[in-house]
Amino acid sequence: MPTTLTLDDDLAALLRTAAQQKGQPVAEMAFSLLRTALGKSNLVSPASTPFRIRPHQGVFAPGVPLQKLNQLADELDVDAFLARQKS
Repeated sequence: MPTTLTLDDDLAALLRTAAQQKGQPVAEMAFSLLRTALGKSNLVSPASTPFRIRPHQGVFAPGVPLQKLNQLADELDVDAFLARQKS
């Protein structure tokens, strides 16, 4: 539904600045802000780029015993617990 809305100059400037910072058109930013302010932000959400995970091959330094990593984590937890008890 096309509607004309007159904004105060300071509000229009804030809207333009916010839109520019988010890289969105001014109208889209206005719609998003109005939906949020009116509590309807969950009805319509702008399309977003899907999140992609790019795996890589992790390599441990030579001499790191992979079988003992859980033991090391436990020891670090104990050290952190004891440090909190002292303070």
